[in-house]
Amino acid sequence: MRTTAEGQPSDLIAGADPQRPLDALFVNAPLRDYTQRPRVNDFTLPVLGMGYLATYAASQGFNVGILDAEAHGLGIERTVQLINTTAPRWAGFNLLAPTYRISADIASQLDPDIKIMLGGHQAKAMPTEILSDPRMARCAALIIGEAETRVAALLADHRRRTELPGVMWLDPVLKAPVTGGMPGNGHHLTPDIDALPFVDRRYLTQDPYLADGLWEANMVGARGCPYNCSFCGAAVSANPDVSIRTRKPDSILAEMDRLRADGVTAFRFVDDLFLGARRVIDQMMTAFSANQVGEWAAWDATGRINVLNRASDTTLDTLAANGLREVALGIESGSERMLDLIDKRINPAMTQSVVRRLTERGINVKGYFILGFPTETTAEVDATVQLVHSLWTATDRQPGWFRASVFEYRPYPGTPDWHRLMKTGRFTADQLLDYTAVDLTEHGVDESMRERDEFNFSVNLPLADASIDYVRRNLVALSREQHHRKAAAA
Repeated sequence: MRTTAEGQPSDLIAGADPQRPLDALFVNAPLRDYTQRPRVNDFTLPVLGMGYLATYAASQGFNVGILDAEAHGLGIERTVQLINTTAPRWAGFNLLAPTYRISADIASQLDPDIKIMLGGHQAKAMPTEILSDPRMARCAALIIGEAETRVAALLADHRRRTELPGVMWLDPVLKAPVTGGMPGNGHHLTPDIDALPFVDRRYLTQDPYLADGLWEANMVGARGCPYNCSFCGAAVSANPDVSIRTRKPDSILAEMDRLRADGVTAFRFVDDLFLGARRVIDQMMTAFSANQVGEWAAWDATGRINVLNRASDTTLDTLAANGLREVALGIESGSERMLDLIDKRINPAMTQSVVRRLTERGINVKGYFILGFPTETTAEVDATVQLVHSLWTATDRQPGWFRASVFEYRPYPGTPDWHRLMKTGRFTADQLLDYTAVDLTEHGVDESMRERDEFNFSVNLPLADASIDYVRRNLVALSREQHHRKAAAA
């Protein structure tokens, strides 16, 4: 259950030993200041990345904790108070574009004795701008990329930043960014993901969690993505530092078995490759079949339409027999022009075929859609709306069901879209980063918007040819229809 914002520090900070001095507190900043408008949904995905950082640091003897201010629905003032009260040696922030301003506001109000470390997509995309931000003046380390071993090294001695590749800070004299790194330390950039300890779930606020009578846990089976979807922070061109690796099946099965001992029988694989590469699918399904996973577990995963489109009927049958419950697919658009522009490597006919083949085997599909892509016309928005409706209709009588999750487009720094938008000269970086919360809940009375409240952010710029109002009207209409369909099926 989500802890209320009024809870004590020991209730709100996960995993730390309150009897020992705190070496580091990793902070997941709230998406907005919840003192201004409380959260209206009760669940948010766990911060697995921070969980890995905390677990590895603890394995090296450090006392660390996680403050998931988003999951707890905290405001800025309360978050600052909690950090200063617990007085960690380090406060670490995962910087994301929608939360950057709030993270910076929090960092600027911390006690001077607390050193700050930064990471995440925003840190990677705009390190110079962030290190030059006066609110981040006490940043002692900005870490680009996977950070488990570098965080532990910094906790041991912050002066080691000069040795560590991909660690940046602002030179106090020259006021210019400096990057550490010495020969022989390249291994820090690509930790052996099979050698890392399994995530200690004590660091996660809502994982495992109870849903539909089953205890569920989130897992990562791989790191990196080989695709270059133009809007995505995980695009390969935006992450040249990432080496794409998959965990060995034995490692994944061992983590599942450990969670099973605690009563977990449902899993969600949140990485991009679990059902996004044929080799990974074949390896994992061979291991799942040999270990009879389908007899005791249900699991969900993210997939790629182009990969699943090439999968044989036998492969899809094997996925179903091994307990696959739901596949999340980035469908994005019903317009072939838009799909080509964002480099999805799919078309609507391919999507319809994959959704049909999955649902007829009893595998549910969650389709992600984006409205308001740059240059998208009203006709192309309509094409996406029509595709959603056609997928609902086509799967109404199937053993598996289809559900749609629709978002308003927003640009992220470092992505191909970002560079394309900046080259137009129409917008400044500050404009493209001006994320604001959009209240589509009608002040909390619209139930269809409640469960997606945390995702309603916009830069409020005319990026598409279709108007913002047209985009939002269609987004709300699709979300309401999905909510009603879900309620009717319950």
